[in-house]
Amino acid sequence: MSDLRSIVRGVGGYLPDRIVTNDELAKTIDTSDEWIQQRVGIKQRHIAAEGEFTSDLAVHAARRALDNARLSPDDIDLIIVGTTTPDYTYPATATLVQNKLGMHHGFAFDIQAVCSGFVYAMVTADSYLKNGMAKRALVIGAETNSRILDWTDRTTCVLFGDGAGAVVVELGGDGERGILASSLRSDGHFWDKLYVDGGPSTTQTVGHVHMEGKEVFRHAVGKITDVVENVLSRTGYTVKDLDWFVPHQANLRIIQGAGEKLHIPPEKVIVTVDRHANTSAASVPLALTEAVTDGRIKRGDLVMIEAMGGGFTWGASLIRW
Repeated sequence: MSDLRSIVRGVGGYLPDRIVTNDELAKTIDTSDEWIQQRVGIKQRHIAAEGEFTSDLAVHAARRALDNARLSPDDIDLIIVGTTTPDYTYPATATLVQNKLGMHHGFAFDIQAVCSGFVYAMVTADSYLKNGMAKRALVIGAETNSRILDWTDRTTCVLFGDGAGAVVVELGGDGERGILASSLRSDGHFWDKLYVDGGPSTTQTVGHVHMEGKEVFRHAVGKITDVVENVLSRTGYTVKDLDWFVPHQANLRIIQGAGEKLHIPPEKVIVTVDRHANTSAASVPLALTEAVTDGRIKRGDLVMIEAMGGGFTWGASLIRW
C-alpha cells in the first residue's frame, strides 16, 4: 500500500438544457410549487433530451473535469461511473464513456450504489490508486433518472432530475492534500423502502421508482451522521475543523436535519437541490463542481462529502482539497 494520498486534480459537471419547473409539473399532476418547495426544497430540475443518454452526460462532465485538470484522456487509466440508470444492462456505461473519449487503454467499470454511487466510486478509485492498479482516474456520477420515473406519481416524479459530475483523481504527495479517510455502509434489510420495481432477472422491464418517503427520511439523518462522525474520529478532526459539508442533494429537509444534528453551520453546507433536484449519483460531484467553480471550495479546504441511497447504502469521505 502506498503512503501517498489520492488528490482531486479537476472537477466538471453537466446538466441537460431542458429545465422543468414545479409550475410545469403542476400542469400535469396534482401538485404545486408551494407543496414541492415546502416538503423537499426543490424549485426545478433538468431533464435529458430524447436520444441523450447517461453516457453522453458523463462524457460532457468528464471532458470538463479533464479541462479543469489540464489533462487529456491519454492521461487517464481508470474510469469508474457511479450510476443506477446505465445506457444498457451491459456493457458498463463506463466502457461507453471510455470509447466516446477515444480511450483504448486502461480499464473501466460501473458501480451501482444508487445515490451513494459517487462516494462508493471515489473510495474504490482511492483503493485502486493506492494499490498501484492505476495512476490517474476519472470518477463520474451520471444519471438519467427521468427514464425510470412514473410521471403520474407526484410522490416521486417531483424529486428527481438528470445530470452528471466528474472528478479527476491522482496519486500525489503534496503534503496533507487528498482523501484522508472514508466510511462505507449498507443494509439490505431496508431494500424495499426505496427501489425500482423492474430488472432483467425479475420482470424483464426497467420499472419505476418507488419510495416510502417518511421511512427514508427517518433513517437518512441518523445514517448520514453515523458515517460522518466515523470518518472524523479516524482522522482526529472535528466538525469545527470542516470548511465545507457537501451532502447528497436529495431533500433540503434531510440536508438541514443532518447539518443540525452534526452542528454544522448552514453557511458551510453546499446546497444545489433547489435547482438540480435529486440527481442520485451525480449530485455530490455536481455540488462539488459548482462550489469549486464559484470559488467557495479552495485549495487546502477540509471538505466532507456524504450520500445515502437505496439499498440502503451510505458513505462519507473527508478530503483535503
